[in-house]
Order: sequence, then structure tokens, then C-alpha cells
Amino acid sequence: MTTWIIRTDEPGDGPRLAVKDAIDVAGLPTTAGCRAVAERAGPAASDAPVVASARAQGARITGKVNLTELCMVADGVNPWTGTPVNPLDPSRVPGGSSSGSAVAVATGEADVAFGTDTAGSVRIPAACCGIAGLKTTNGRIPLDGVYPLSPTLDIVGPMGRDVAAVVLGMTLLEPGFAPVPYDPAGTIARLRVDGVDPAIDAAVDEALRRLGPITDVASEHYADAATANGMIISDEAWRLDGHLLAEPARLSGRIARRLQTMHEVSGAGKLDWALGVKKALRAELDAILTRHAAIALPVLPCVTPEPDEADESDLVLTSLVGQINVAGLPAFALPVPLPGSHLPASVQLIGPADAEEHLCGLAAALETTLT
Repeated sequence: MTTWIIRTDEPGDGPRLAVKDAIDVAGLPTTAGCRAVAERAGPAASDAPVVASARAQGARITGKVNLTELCMVADGVNPWTGTPVNPLDPSRVPGGSSSGSAVAVATGEADVAFGTDTAGSVRIPAACCGIAGLKTTNGRIPLDGVYPLSPTLDIVGPMGRDVAAVVLGMTLLEPGFAPVPYDPAGTIARLRVDGVDPAIDAAVDEALRRLGPITDVASEHYADAATANGMIISDEAWRLDGHLLAEPARLSGRIARRLQTMHEVSGAGKLDWALGVKKALRAELDAILTRHAAIALPVLPCVTPEPDEADESDLVLTSLVGQINVAGLPAFALPVPLPGSHLPASVQLIGPADAEEHLCGLAAALETTLT
């Protein structure tokens, strides 16, 4: 059983909540899916605020779910804890790093899951497993008691089988959260990005047109922001986790290699450039969002890939999503039909900062047109 790190199955009749094992749950260790961390982890003294809020709303913790080591890889593969099985196609990766969160709700073992997202780690597994997920606005949800990867970019967000489950997850995070119904007079800005499979683009376009007209837009900074995402993560993750390389036997080979690469990137002196891109992308997307209700593009540029020993799929999986962490904006991942495939595509809906209520209303309206 690789979906779960620890099962608790708390009794009660409240919603069943799966918690990514990068988030503290009182009395349980937080392992971050990593042997080097797990061997030193004692039981958490208290719930992270996001878990405490969920408990206060009546949620019952079903357990802590699997993830990739140190939240660092987007495919969901973990050589130490095992890899959750993609319920849509066992030959494909489940996506990560919030792999167990996605699989737990996709298989009906939880009603809601909490994940974290630094370069797409909520949206990627949601897309791979055909569920919904919300990357929240940077800074909106508290990160206390959350194992950090890159505090500048990290967020906690809810995942569920549909929009209603994601809204429930937001309510657990923020009591009183309520979606704002989508205004059909609004328009969607369709961001075009190179490297997307034409069939994926067509599926996203077909879904969006059910809501109304879409307007193509371009971004001068989106491509650079993917690189900036990696540079910011490398700088912060190396400072936080670099000490783990002192005992490489307690890391998988690919995580040890990744930490070494982060060390090299963090020493390249390009952080100021990355932060400049961060500011420029945010200004550019904010300007688009003054004219449109949301920005839309695919979550993944292709169908969910099979496991890749060389880890090359990681760059593909993150190619369209880490930029939104750089911008700090909220983004909703929602599955859409992909004609001729047993796997869905997934659309990424991006809204203004702190506009999750409107974004959930938009996602609900789109979901209704697809059912």
C-alpha cells in the first residue's frame, strides 16, 4: 500500500481528510517522504494551523499520504516509500509531489486532501489522476508546521474529485469560504505557450468555448519564469536541505543528484535575475487579469507520462505550472475530456491574487458545462 504513509482512520461522520506527509499532524511524525528526515522525526507536538482549522470544521484525519522525497520531484515516484498507483492507468506516473493526496481522493479513500505546491505539486498530480486541485495565492494560507521546500513559492492547497470537494477543502482551510458564481459576461484569456501537444490545446479550447468566447494572449516572461522557478527553489532548498548530503545513503540517488545540482545553481549568482522575472511576470499577468476574468492554459503539455529513469519527464511535467508559483497567483486545475484517449487533459485557470472565491465559481461553471 503506497498511497499512505500512516493510516489513522479517525472515527466520526465529518469529511475524510488525507494530509500530505509534509504537513504536521499532532502525534505523528512528518517524514517528507524521505528516510533522512524520517529517522530523526519525532511525533509532531501540535497540528499545523491548516490541520487545526480542518479539525475545527469537523474533518476527520484519515492519515498522512505519500509524496516524493522532500517534495522535490514532479512525477510522484518515490524509491523509498513506494509510488502511489495512478488509478486511471497503472502504467503512468501519479504526478507529484502530492502524489498520495491525488490518489487518495481519486480512489475514494478520502473526500478531500491537502497538498503543497511549489512548482505545480497540487496541479500536476490532479491532472495526472483526473481530479481537481487548487493552488492558492502565495501567503493566503499559513505555512507554519509545513515542511519547507522553497518558502517564497510554497503553498498549501486542497484537492478533491470535483470542484465541490475542492470548495469543501477551502472551507476546511478558511471557515466561511464561499465561491462567487461566475459572471457569463466575463471573458477568458487563453495563454498560448510553445511545446504543447496540439491535441491537448484543442481539448482545452473546446472545454473553454462552452463557457463563451476566449481571447488569445501571449506572455513575454512566461518561458523565463520556468527557469526563475528553478533558480528560486534551488537557492532556498539548498539552504534548507543541503545538509542532508552529509549522509547520501539516506537519500535516493536522484534526490542526492538534485541537491548537488541545486548547490551548483544556487552558487551561479542569478537569483537577482530570477526575482526580477518574478516581478515582471506578476505585473504582466495582473495586467491581463484587469481585462479578463481568468487566464487559461493546460496544466500538462502532454498526456500523463510513464515513469522515466532519467527523470527527464520532470521538466515536461512542470513546464506550464511553476510560473504561477513565481507570479504568486491562484490556479485551479480541472480535468477536461481528451477525445481518443482514456486519459483526460487538464485546464489550468489562473485568477487574480486572493480571488479563489471567483476562481472556484468559474471552475464550477466550467465543470457544469462538461457534465
